[in-house]
Amino acid sequence: MQTSQGVASGGRDRFLDVVRAGAILAVIAQHWIMPVLSYSDGRLATGNALATPGWWIVTWLSQVMPLVFFAGGAANLISFRRADTTRKWLAGRIRRLMVPVLPLVAVWLVMPDFLRGLGVPPQPVQVASAIAAQLLWFLAVYVLVVLLTPVMVAAHRRWGLKVPLVMAVAGVLVDVARFNDFGYVGYLNAVFVWVAVHQLGFHYVEGRLGTLTRRGALTLSAAGFGITALLVAFGPYPASMIGMPGAPVSNMSPPTVLLAFLAVGQIGLLLAFRPQLNALAARPVAGDALGWLGARFMSVYLWHMPALIVVAGVTVYGLGYQTPEPGTVFWFVMAPAWFAVCGLVLLGLLRLFAHFEMRRDTAAVTVRMPQLVVAGLMISGGLLGLAAHGFAPLSDGIAGGPLPWVALATAGFFLAGKQIPVVELLGRAVTVSERAALRR
Repeated sequence: MQTSQGVASGGRDRFLDVVRAGAILAVIAQHWIMPVLSYSDGRLATGNALATPGWWIVTWLSQVMPLVFFAGGAANLISFRRADTTRKWLAGRIRRLMVPVLPLVAVWLVMPDFLRGLGVPPQPVQVASAIAAQLLWFLAVYVLVVLLTPVMVAAHRRWGLKVPLVMAVAGVLVDVARFNDFGYVGYLNAVFVWVAVHQLGFHYVEGRLGTLTRRGALTLSAAGFGITALLVAFGPYPASMIGMPGAPVSNMSPPTVLLAFLAVGQIGLLLAFRPQLNALAARPVAGDALGWLGARFMSVYLWHMPALIVVAGVTVYGLGYQTPEPGTVFWFVMAPAWFAVCGLVLLGLLRLFAHFEMRRDTAAVTVRMPQLVVAGLMISGGLLGLAAHGFAPLSDGIAGGPLPWVALATAGFFLAGKQIPVVELLGRAVTVSERAALRR
């Protein structure tokens, strides 16, 4: 099997570092540029700048979640083949993903009630609480992908490109069912689509993707973007690669197979300029920036939306600022200032919370594989529940609030690091029951 030259050298793959850094910066830019905000009479009005006619084309490059899963697949395979055991690798991956979430959860469990105590009306609090939690969908899905990685690595080494092709076909069938009045079936593509793209990362490390010439990479890119364009032009898919307000269909929630073809286009385009990107990463300043960002990747992802909430709360709610009409001269003038302020707030939040992610997890892994799988499913379920329901105020009640989902995800985190012998627990329960019977 062919192996990517950058990975075979034994050091870090600079190309993957650039892809990861570029992806997170694109995510931040898209999320900070999208909001169209105004406040009046206790209500925060929200819109999306990318809904401006013709701006959908921006999303074909700014929607970079496919690149995140691609780079994640490559990184997971590299680390997996270096690991001592599958169990140790899986436990380390799951716990490392969950650690940066803990401070975010701790803050936002109390933040809605704190904001209400300051006199902020319920509707803006609800919007902020939902925004702070919505990005957890990625971690919920990514934990599932990590759980599947050992199986998918074995499948990759046995069947190669047939694996992502089968996943893509399954994604097409899911979309056919979805667009024929079986809407909830579409959520299966959260696995089929993202696992297929994750699998392409394997083919960069161990396969032909890592050895493509520029002509081959550009051909791949043209094929990916071409199929995407054809499906938009003649299929049921919207042109925007992100969900738009009022649109009957979203390519992201749940994901459509269109994102798998978009991934092929984006990956081919980046591979075509891989030598230039590697040269950029080799420069001292760029290398230092990549190292700084790489060590805080999940913290940057999790806290960039709270940074936006802080800026919007102060300017829109507090000072009465209203986002200019997207595309106007005033909008283009104000956008850099908006970015700069959001960036400063994000840096402040990172100084407070990024050290959680940077701290090494030295806990001994004693958990067995079945328990580890259960732990991962608990984490995924808890994070998905938080993403769907948001951080509702605790004063509104526990049952419908975030606490059950937080408890589920947190329990999974601790379960992933320490073995709980079921037989021993059952034995203790029997002993307690016997003692209680004797006391009677």
